[in-house]
Amino acid sequence: MNQPLPGASNALTFGILSIVLTLFCCGPFGAIFSFIGLSNAKKAERLYEMDSAGYSGYENVKTGKILSYIGLGIAGVLLILSIVYFGVIGAIFYSAIQEGGFQ
Repeated sequence: MNQPLPGASNALTFGILSIVLTLFCCGPFGAIFSFIGLSNAKKAERLYEMDSAGYSGYENVKTGKILSYIGLGIAGVLLILSIVYFGVIGAIFYSAIQEGGFQ
């Protein structure tokens, strides 16, 4: 009888949370949950490799790993866009100050 793979559901849950939190809340929390999901997936993969016949639910590990990578990628893109956005705003303010626009 196969028992559920420990950490598989955690990897899936953290993968889903990483995408949801990155898109709807804030990127850094999504990235944190991505790393936690990847860590849980790695632990579950090690257990599955030791005894693949004794565990079920490996597809949750693979799905959680993919979702964690997607969440991490989205968080990285949002980080880059934020840096560019605030860099442009800073450049506009700097050029306005140099021209004497703020007095």
